[in-house]
Amino acid sequence: MVFLGAIVALLQMAGFFYVLLKAGWHPGAPVGDGTPLHHAYQQATTMTFLGMIAGQIGTAFAVRSQRASLWSVGIFTNRYLLGGIAAELVLVAVFVYVPPLQTLLGTAALPATDLLLLLPYPFVAWGADELWRYLLRRSESRRQQNAACI
Repeated sequence: MVFLGAIVALLQMAGFFYVLLKAGWHPGAPVGDGTPLHHAYQQATTMTFLGMIAGQIGTAFAVRSQRASLWSVGIFTNRYLLGGIAAELVLVAVFVYVPPLQTLLGTAALPATDLLLLLPYPFVAWGADELWRYLLRRSESRRQQNAACI
């Protein structure tokens, strides 16, 4: 879990800085309330929030079994997980795009181009976990082969 958490954190930070840098931010530039970059800062923190959600979707699929690949477990076999993800996406859209909740939570709507940046996040988290599981299975198989040769 620490492995996946670190990957999701890196993705989140990349999204955060992408949005800020795109708006013209540089280290030391003020982003507080009333500054020209405040809206960009709100968008960057919203991107971080959405990055966490997107990364956790990949993680939710990845951790469905201890060692088996998601392909062997089945992507669409847990309808409760799929329903939970759908509900989560609706709720997060409300948090980000409904004006009273934007004010309450400090979120800001993101342009579609920024939202597209989030699409690979679940696949990166899931893919990293698949690679990790593959390496574990391969290592375990080699240990068993070596033990059988002795």
